[in-house]
Amino acid sequence: MAFLDREHSVADSTFTRWLVPPAALAVHLCIGEIYGFSVFNVPLTKLLGTTQSVAGDWTIPQVSWLYSTALILLGLSAAVFGKWVEKNGPRKAMFTSACCWGGGFLIASLGVRFHQFWMVLLGYGVIGGIGLGLGYISPVSTLVKWFPDRPGMATGMAIMGFGGGALIGAPFGSELMKRFATPTSTGVMEAFLVMGLVYFCFMVFGAFTVRVPAPDWKPEGYVPSLVQKKLVTHAQVSADEAIKTPQFWLLWAVLCLNVTAGIGILGQASNMCQNMFGVPKAVGDGFAGFLSIFNMGGRFLWSSTSDYIGRKNVYFIYFLLGALLYSLIPFTQHLNNVTLFVAITAVIISMYGGGFATIPAYLKDMFGTMQVGAIHGRLITAWSMAAVLGPQLVTYIAEYQKARHVPAAQSYNFTMYLMVGLLLAGALCNYLVKAVHTRHHHPGTSTVPLTTIPKQP
Repeated sequence: MAFLDREHSVADSTFTRWLVPPAALAVHLCIGEIYGFSVFNVPLTKLLGTTQSVAGDWTIPQVSWLYSTALILLGLSAAVFGKWVEKNGPRKAMFTSACCWGGGFLIASLGVRFHQFWMVLLGYGVIGGIGLGLGYISPVSTLVKWFPDRPGMATGMAIMGFGGGALIGAPFGSELMKRFATPTSTGVMEAFLVMGLVYFCFMVFGAFTVRVPAPDWKPEGYVPSLVQKKLVTHAQVSADEAIKTPQFWLLWAVLCLNVTAGIGILGQASNMCQNMFGVPKAVGDGFAGFLSIFNMGGRFLWSSTSDYIGRKNVYFIYFLLGALLYSLIPFTQHLNNVTLFVAITAVIISMYGGGFATIPAYLKDMFGTMQVGAIHGRLITAWSMAAVLGPQLVTYIAEYQKARHVPAAQSYNFTMYLMVGLLLAGALCNYLVKAVHTRHHHPGTSTVPLTTIPKQP
C-alpha cells in the first residue's frame, strides 16, 4: 500500500492543479449524504412492521442518535487525526475515509439485517463518523497549497460538495429503498449496501486522483506578495501552538456562533414553514430542499468573495447582515409573506454555508499552511457543539412557547431574536481577532516584508 504514502503522491510537472478540486468533490459529495440521512428515519422505525411500527421496532429518538453520533465523531476524529492527515497526506487520508464511510454503511446494513441497533450505530455513527471527519479535512491543506492565489475559492469548491451531498444522497437513498422494498422489507438494508459500495468507489477515485504539490511549486505567473497585511501571515504556526493562541479560540467561537444560528433554521426548516405560514408538509419539505441549494452555493460564492474583501470582512457580513435578517423573520410572519420569508432564510443559509467554506482560508491567513489541515480539524469541534446547540435551542424554545399557549405561528419569534444576539456576539469575537504574536511562529519563518510586489492576476 506504499502508493498511498505522501511521497508517492507528489505531482510531476505535467499535473494540473484543476484536478484537485474534482478529487475533493468526489469525497465531499459522498460524505455530504449525512445531511440527507433523514430519509431513513421513518423506514428504520418500521423494519419489523414494514408498513408501520410494531413492538420491538426502533423509535425516532433512537434513530436520531445515528445522525448525532456521526456528527459528533466528525468533529472528534477531525481534531484527533488532523496531524496524522498532515503527516501522511491527502491520498492515504481520503482512502481511509472511503474505507470508514463505505464500510460503515456495510456494517449498518448488517445491523439492519439482524435488527441490531448497536451495529447500525457502530457502522454509520462511529466508523462512518470517523470517515466523515477524515474526508472533510483531508483536501483542505492540499487545496490551500495548490491555490495560494485563491485559497477561499479553492476550499469553497470542495466544501460546496459537502453542502450539496444531500441533494444527491437523499433522493438516491429514497430511490434505492423503493427499488428494494417488498411486502416484508423496507429496503433499507439493500439501500445501505449499495450506497456503501457506490460511495467507496467514488471516494477511492478522489483518493487516487489527488496529488500534493512539490515543495517549491507555485502557480504559473504567480509571485507571492511580501507586503505584510494585518491578518495574513508569512510565518507558520504548528497545530499544537495554534491552540495556545487567543486567535484560535476566537475563531472557534466565530464558527460555533455562525453555525449555531444557521443550523437551527436548517434543521427545523420544514416545521418552521408549516407552523408559521400553515403550508402543507410537502411544501415545507420542498422548502428544506430549496435551502440546501443555497447552503451549497453560498459555500462557493462567499468564500470566493473573501479572496477579494478579506476573511474578517466577509464574516462581518455574515454576522451583521445575518442579525438584521433574523430580526426580520417575525415581521414576515406578521405580514404572512411566505416569499419574503423564503428569500430571507435563503440568504441566511447561504451565509451559514459560507462560514464553513471561508474558515479554512481564514486559518491559513492566521497560521500559515504548514499544519492548516490539523488546525482546521481541531477548530471544527465548534461544529459538533453547534450541531447540538442550534437545533435544541430552536426546538425546545418553540415547544416552551407553545406550552405557554403562544400561537404556533409566533412560537419561533423569540428564538429568532435570540439568534440575533448570538450573531452579534459572533461579530464581537470576529472584531477581536488580531494578528498572531510572533512568539507562536515556527522557528525559521518570518513575517518581515521585503519589498512590494504587485498582485498577480
